[in-house]
Order: sequence, then C-alpha cells, then structure tokens
Amino acid sequence: MDIRELLEGASLLVPEALATGNDLTLDDLWEHLSQDEWDVALGLLEELGAVRPLPPGSWQALASAAEQLGFERSAAWCHWRGYETRHGVIRADLTLLPAGEGGRRTPISGAGVLRPMWDIGNRSPTGGPAQNIAGLWVESTPLLEPGGRATVRLAPLDPAQWRHLRPGQVITLHEGRPVGGTAVVLEVRRPAP
Repeated sequence: MDIRELLEGASLLVPEALATGNDLTLDDLWEHLSQDEWDVALGLLEELGAVRPLPPGSWQALASAAEQLGFERSAAWCHWRGYETRHGVIRADLTLLPAGEGGRRTPISGAGVLRPMWDIGNRSPTGGPAQNIAGLWVESTPLLEPGGRATVRLAPLDPAQWRHLRPGQVITLHEGRPVGGTAVVLEVRRPAP
C-alpha cells in the first residue's frame, strides 16, 4: 500500500466526533490528506489515537506509513501503541540513579530500545526477588540522562507477570546487579476487549 492508502485506511477507524486537545478533528485530517501533507496527517492520527485508542491494525498501518516516510521514531511509536492496544498500558514516573552513584553512565534512548529488568514484586521459585523484562519508552524527550526523571511507558515481555501492578506501587529498574532507578506506577490500563 502507498502512504495515502495507509493513512486513509487508518483514518476510517477514527470516530467522527473525536477531537485532539487542540480541537483538531477528522475534517482537519482529511484536509491535510487532500493536500498530500502526509507528515501532518500522520501526526494528527497519532494525536487522535492518544485521545481514544485506535485498533491495533490502525497502528500497524500508521507504522508502515511512517516507515515509508522515513520517520523512524514515529514508526517505533506506532508499533509501541499497537502493542499497548493489544496488551495494555503501564506508565510510571522513573528516576534514574546518577552516574556517580552506580547508575548508568550514558543516556537512555527514549524510543523503546532499552529492555531492562524490573523488580515488580514477583518472587522466584527459591523465594528471592524475580526479575521481569519490559521495554521502556520515555515520554516527551528523546533521551533520559543519568540522574534524570521522566514519565515512562513499559512494554512487558510477559504481560501476565505484570497484572498485579497498581498506581502508587514502587518498582525498581535493573541493568545488571545494582539498582539503576526507581519508578512509581502512575497508570495501569488493561487492553480493551
């Protein structure tokens, strides 16, 4: 499919009455599509998907359009949102340890590349803490520096292991033996049926 077909197909699944925080609607989207402003249309569809989740197939179409446009971060975000649509959303307020306190020495890429281990309260068969893996997306910034703090989204490798999480719960990030950061769970949303 070409970019126009992918964007038009995704837009057909957006409810007509839906509007972004800036009061942009489906009519605005169609206006951008008619003028071949695909990058603007893609961004608007991503915003509309934040207001009300789009079906997983829509996110896949948007990811394909972003890939064809050469927008790597946007494509990664659309793949991420498709995962969240299928498996649920986990958001947390993460604070990394400073580099001088045993934390990482380089920034974390915000685009879902890092898949650290987390202590989320599960126990191993021997009774010790179990480590669970989840991808990490940093909201609102391309990099999170050592010692930095940001809202993050988590994509668990095994979502069933994370179902017990609740807002306010403290979890820890590990990239090896020492703790690399601490996060407070902000939101846990189950996938739509």
